[in-house]
Amino acid sequence: MSGFVEKPEPVEVPGLVHLHTGKVRDLYRNEKGDLVMVASDRMSAYDWVLPTEIPDKGRVLTQLSLWWFDQLIDVVPNHVLSTEVPEGAPADWAGRTLVCQSLSMLPVECVARGYLTGSGLTEYRESRTVCGIALPEGLADGSELPSPIFTPATKAEVGEHDENVPYEEVARRVGTETATQLRQATLAVYNRGRDIARDRGIILADTKFEFGHALAEGGADGHELVLADEVLTPDSSRFWPADQWQPGRPQPSFDKQFVRDWLTSAASGWDRHSEQPPPPLPEEIVERTRAKYVEAYERLTGIRWS
Repeated sequence: MSGFVEKPEPVEVPGLVHLHTGKVRDLYRNEKGDLVMVASDRMSAYDWVLPTEIPDKGRVLTQLSLWWFDQLIDVVPNHVLSTEVPEGAPADWAGRTLVCQSLSMLPVECVARGYLTGSGLTEYRESRTVCGIALPEGLADGSELPSPIFTPATKAEVGEHDENVPYEEVARRVGTETATQLRQATLAVYNRGRDIARDRGIILADTKFEFGHALAEGGADGHELVLADEVLTPDSSRFWPADQWQPGRPQPSFDKQFVRDWLTSAASGWDRHSEQPPPPLPEEIVERTRAKYVEAYERLTGIRWS
């Protein structure tokens, strides 16, 4: 059992229709047909949306995504139309709201890996492959790959795991032409992000993207890929401090690791394999996690968080 410990009620805003409550984002549609995406401060771990929020997290994710969209505009178009808060919305939506182009989303989590860790490491240890891609012998946790690889996954509902799939499965689901475009776009965006992060002393180990097709006249799908959702944030990416990188062990990271570590410690009293929901986070874990998100934003953008 997993999902929301306490699922929030959607906020009612005149002129907006609530579409979906995700792990972090709430989605609405406005009267023009645009998507309104609001990033909350919710935190998820081990397929649960936790009962404790991380202050400022939604704003950090939104502002960092906007910064990255600007850096990537010559690589791939994105879905952002404006950051204007809809009339009648709560004041708290400021800084965490994106008004976006409505897309026909592709049913693939587009994952790029430049380093071996996580589920990729698990598969590598069993078969020396990741998503069916053969890799050299002798790699360890945190090893840099010979070149970045495209390792797609299926999208999962809240409370379920994304499942890694081979490229051939993506081609079967979306067609060979679109699968080729997804692989090319994913690796191009990863390479740009990796280079920018590296200049700031940060390793971009892996990341995931979502793409859609713009809707043509009459509602039919267009052919141009559009980058959607969030991009290159601590929620969607593994960022490691370059000066602490040491293959052969888990790497320190700019993400929710403090939360994961506490939940699996004796201090939490929680068994992640049980059907019981996780407990609230202690204040110290909340503060340290918030600090990591803010540090990632400041180091990547060079802008002081306020």
